[in-house]
Amino acid sequence: MADPILVAKGESELYLLPNMANRHGLIAGATGTGKTVTLQVLAESLSKIGVPVFMADVKGDLSGISQKGGSNPKVTDRIKQLKLDDFAFEGCPATLWDVFGEQGHPVRATVSEMGPLLFSRLLNLNDTQAGVLNMVFKIADDNGLLLLDLKDLRAMLQHVGDNAAEYKTQYGNVSAASVGAIQRGLLQLEQQGGEKFFGEPALDLDDLMQTDSKGHGIVNVLAADKLLQSPMIYATFLLWLLSELFERLPEVGDLEKPKLVFFFDEAHLLFSDAPTNLLQKIEQVVRLVRSKGVGVYFVSQNPLDIPDIVLGQLGNRVQHALRAFTPRDQKAVKAAAETFRSNPKLDVEKAIMELGVGEALVSFLDEKGTPGVVQRAFICPPHSQIGPITPDQRQSIINNSIVAGHYEKVVDRESAYEKLISRHEQEKQQAEEERQAEAQEKSKGRQSDSMFEAVAKSTLRAVGSQVGRQLVRGILGGLLGGAGVRTTRRRRY
Repeated sequence: MADPILVAKGESELYLLPNMANRHGLIAGATGTGKTVTLQVLAESLSKIGVPVFMADVKGDLSGISQKGGSNPKVTDRIKQLKLDDFAFEGCPATLWDVFGEQGHPVRATVSEMGPLLFSRLLNLNDTQAGVLNMVFKIADDNGLLLLDLKDLRAMLQHVGDNAAEYKTQYGNVSAASVGAIQRGLLQLEQQGGEKFFGEPALDLDDLMQTDSKGHGIVNVLAADKLLQSPMIYATFLLWLLSELFERLPEVGDLEKPKLVFFFDEAHLLFSDAPTNLLQKIEQVVRLVRSKGVGVYFVSQNPLDIPDIVLGQLGNRVQHALRAFTPRDQKAVKAAAETFRSNPKLDVEKAIMELGVGEALVSFLDEKGTPGVVQRAFICPPHSQIGPITPDQRQSIINNSIVAGHYEKVVDRESAYEKLISRHEQEKQQAEEERQAEAQEKSKGRQSDSMFEAVAKSTLRAVGSQVGRQLVRGILGGLLGGAGVRTTRRRRY
């Protein structure tokens, strides 16, 4: 069994138990109070015991976890203060990722994998528009038309919109105004760089759950400083990734340590303005994903940013300082204090406002899964470098990664767009041949099918041949299992 992880020292040493690390957690506190360093300490400690980690680097300074520390005088002082006699500096094995492919390996999903529910959130659609989008996905699924990138979705939207009458009986009404609104939303998404996220090769979850030759867990660092400029894309992407882990990983029950720990920084973006049905799905995923061996740790300035139903799932907590300048701030302090198991020796509400940088109120689950009594403590310093790495160091890590070169090669195989265009061309050619034959016979010519009428008829005729190819979607509407979606490749490790 893996040794307990020393995280902080106060009146006693405070440990995170590896077999309780999948019970989720919260790192909260105002800006500049030490949340990022706490995240780094937890991530490198989990890596050392063989647990892969995924975290979003929203400020651009978490890449330092890949390098050996030792040049920070504040770290040296903290080592002496906490009397960490056997402390040794070392970096963690890391894989760098970037949706835009600039600071790491490109990260992609297919439109089909994302699913209509998350796509509706991404495009900020109302209920009517979301209903139409759901219908478009359903028609594509029923006919084996894969939606891999945004041009596939655009073609499918146009096809369904122009052939609404053909689908009305089986699928319901299609609002032309809603189709137009969705198309405009896709245009805005493209302008924000969203088209780089959709396509193939799609991210293989196995690539996030690797260990190195020493048995240390790989720390996956997503460069998110640029991505965070589009908050909805950032939040939806991380939620999609979490839902994919939930859908694809098998039930494992209680493990000695997690299969993966997922840190969700700027967590308030996940819940901000989310519709009720999506919040319910998020809560369900968070509640059940721990049985798949995945721990989720939310990082946020204010615990009030997390809905109560989700907050109640977070058993391991590190609360840094909060400032009470406004009524909402005062409410946050009170709420944070009330979530801890009380300590008769500590005025928690007062302590939250007095904590210094790197100091926190800490409560971890014990071996029975019961929250420990909250203690005021200093967070242990990280063994790795605090702050960003250099461009040369970054490029070296990318070049020597086990996935180097794979995700950089874009694949554009036949999908909905190509099939619709191909069917149109075939129908157009057939219609032309029939017209010429009829003209030669001097018989009355029939009006050829229009482009999308032909495609609609061809598509509907194809339904009978698509038995067994209908796609199944999971809890958040994403494609279950990914059958037929992912580009296959021979694994290199």
